[in-house]
Amino acid sequence: MALENCLQLSTVTTARAGAIHCYQPFSSKEKLNFPNSTGLKKPNLVFSVSSPSSLRSSSAKYQKSRIICKAIVNEVQVVSDSSWNNLVIANESPVLVEFWAPWCGPCRMIAPVIDELAKEYAGKIACYKLNTDESPNTASTYGIRSIPTVLFFKNGEKKESVIGAVPKSTLSAAVEKYVDV
Repeated sequence: MALENCLQLSTVTTARAGAIHCYQPFSSKEKLNFPNSTGLKKPNLVFSVSSPSSLRSSSAKYQKSRIICKAIVNEVQVVSDSSWNNLVIANESPVLVEFWAPWCGPCRMIAPVIDELAKEYAGKIACYKLNTDESPNTASTYGIRSIPTVLFFKNGEKKESVIGAVPKSTLSAAVEKYVDV
């Protein structure tokens, strides 16, 4: 898997007085060169910022830069009763949750569709699946009576539910409602 599919990289640059903050994303075609470092001494990274709109001077260089990496998950993750609040309710991104069971034929039919959506919307939504046999409390809390059921959450709040093995276009249309453009 290529680096641009796994990570979002951006630099965070600050001046000594802390007055200027620049958040500049790397493009997927840009090469990253990291300086060689010996030991665990304080690194002295210097980034040249080429975006004049974000800074007063486009040729200025600033000390104390660092690179922030945020992993983009492009697959469906498992959620359970115990991890529900942390992964779904507290998630800042829109969340898609599929309620399923291993013995459910329609659940097996819709699983590849959910996997495709997780890849297509990587970094924009979080996709989870909850096994209703292993985590009955959460399924009961949300009134899940038929599986597969897909719930959509935004800001910890249930927004929509789709019941049954529906076409990908139905789920894509639902996802589009909650993805910030």
